[in-house]
Amino acid sequence: MNSESKVQGKTAAIISYFWLFGVIIAFFMNNDKKHTFVSFHIRQSLGLWITYMIIGYLQGFFDSFMISVSFWIFFGVLFLYGIFTAISGKAIPVPLIGNFYQKLFANLGR
Repeated sequence: MNSESKVQGKTAAIISYFWLFGVIIAFFMNNDKKHTFVSFHIRQSLGLWITYMIIGYLQGFFDSFMISVSFWIFFGVLFLYGIFTAISGKAIPVPLIGNFYQKLFANLGR
């Protein structure tokens, strides 16, 4: 993999963590060359966003500031972890649920 390909791969991997539009943009950026690094981060970010929306919807039924803050901190840390691993060029799963996302979305991006 040449240096231009690495930069494009990192860029697409980082973009994938910026909301669902980022996942879609990164998916199409990766559609031609099929970088395994980018596919890994697309699966991680898609799983995080879907989990975020489902748990966020359920969390909305509770009128508790502590639950809301805990929710935001938990997902904030997971998203930052994913972004920083993408920036550093590593394919490390997000703690707790990253390996599950890799299995669940195994066919995505291959």
